[in-house]
Amino acid sequence: MRKTKTTNGLKVNAIAGTYVVVLAFDLPENKCNGLLGFSIHRDDPQDNDSGYLEGMKAFEETDPGYPAGSLYSSKDHPFQSFQWADYSAKPGYTYTYTITALKGSPRNLLPIAATAIKVTTESPESGNHDVYFNRGTAASQEYIRRFGYVKPADVPHNRAFEWLSRGIYEAVESFVNSCVAGKHKLRIAAYEFNYEPFLRLLKTTIERGVDIEIVYDARKDSPKIENERKIALCGLTNNCTPRTEGASYISHNKFIVKYEGDNPKEVWTGGMNFSQGGIFGHSNAAHVIQDVTVAQKYAEYWECLKSNQKMIPTKKVVENISPLPHDGVAADSTCIFSPRTTLDALNLYSDFAFSAKSGLFMTFAFGINSIFKNVYRNSTAPLRFALLEKTTRAMADGPAKDQEIQDIQDLRNLPQNIFAIGDFIKDNEFLGWVKERLTGFNSKVNYIHNKFMLIDPLGKHPIVITGSANFSNASTTDNDENMLVIKDNKRVADIYLGEYMRLFSHFSFRESLKWRKPDDKPKPLRNDNVWWKDNFGTTPRANRKLFFMDMK
Repeated sequence: MRKTKTTNGLKVNAIAGTYVVVLAFDLPENKCNGLLGFSIHRDDPQDNDSGYLEGMKAFEETDPGYPAGSLYSSKDHPFQSFQWADYSAKPGYTYTYTITALKGSPRNLLPIAATAIKVTTESPESGNHDVYFNRGTAASQEYIRRFGYVKPADVPHNRAFEWLSRGIYEAVESFVNSCVAGKHKLRIAAYEFNYEPFLRLLKTTIERGVDIEIVYDARKDSPKIENERKIALCGLTNNCTPRTEGASYISHNKFIVKYEGDNPKEVWTGGMNFSQGGIFGHSNAAHVIQDVTVAQKYAEYWECLKSNQKMIPTKKVVENISPLPHDGVAADSTCIFSPRTTLDALNLYSDFAFSAKSGLFMTFAFGINSIFKNVYRNSTAPLRFALLEKTTRAMADGPAKDQEIQDIQDLRNLPQNIFAIGDFIKDNEFLGWVKERLTGFNSKVNYIHNKFMLIDPLGKHPIVITGSANFSNASTTDNDENMLVIKDNKRVADIYLGEYMRLFSHFSFRESLKWRKPDDKPKPLRNDNVWWKDNFGTTPRANRKLFFMDMK
């Protein structure tokens, strides 16, 4: 849901996803002299709860001296930003946010304008697209506040796993449990297929009469060995077909086709592996689409994978099932499968990225491919976000890696580009924040496992590209992959944008700590009439403000 409202010159745009509400605000520049920030009050009638959103900065002269990691009410310590977000929203809730611009002094804050705006968050299950994101930020101040330095498995009553799941595992459980014996059947394509509770759920579902077949990756020892150990342990061997052809590549899909009778009806897809790390560790999205045309194509693709053909005939079948659109994509959804004979699909994604007029948002789990370096170097979009797991793909130290690091830094130096790289706080009470911990569930990708792109997400014709592929050469010509191109669906774009900004804000801050000394004091809120000035003109902050205020 998108809403906009202006009161006494204070304009507020609200973009409500499922668990995130992004709030953007603007005041005329000539009204900002002496501005100390914005307070945000949230009223929640469903839970009979109201109060101010909180942040982690305070004015030095009114700092109450809370311990490291504490939060401060924006009523007394306002946000010094023209864009904020509520990451504690619940799906399907109606909230009223009151944003107040404050001047005066830290000891005597004076409201000069206030705008109240009512929004309803999206339910993941409404419409023909259901979208779920796990927490993906296990290393966080909030985890420590809730559970301390305790491993998820040691937190009583499964509470840590529920918090980390954030509804994504419950959704896949519901997807499977909704199957009726004699009516539904499931066809699963999996890369990591070893989360024992999920495999046991499938076994129970088979035992109650639902037809389930699985194609799993068996091309390399990892994840083949663990997949087959858990498959045997859970009694699923007779329901599984190993994908072995093209042994130097990976069968990287994570989708489920749901049938009614012999007719494919809907698809669960996305970047979430059916593993502990995929569900509860690094960041992942799952996307369910109820579209019989798309479901039929996924069903045909699954049959191709099950046949385990050599690579050349596989590519021919895949390209026949999902030919690339030559005149753009139709409204709603187009699916694109791999492996393919050429990089044309990757170049198509590049064309979409170059078409961005207001904003481009991409995730990169394994470095930035040269095709997309070119996009971030030459795009005309005034705002280009990139969220990376690491600066580079896995590379040995040496000149090639040094050049790759320099290439990324050169892109970061362009004012239109805003990058963040995964990280966590490793030192206790560093800069006033407490030490964080990773789950330990993931060995290769700890933070950003998502694979999606947003083109002009707040425009009239947003495009969301999402699935299992990493926007790389190998994901296009070598690996088994699936992607959805979703056009003109503002609801889907709003959900993805909110989650993108949640992840970006989380990791951007943690990465920024690398450039500060461990004994630096936390930077307080400013009282010098300067903080707001670079939100006007042609600065990166001004570009960001303009993007969020130009909502269609």
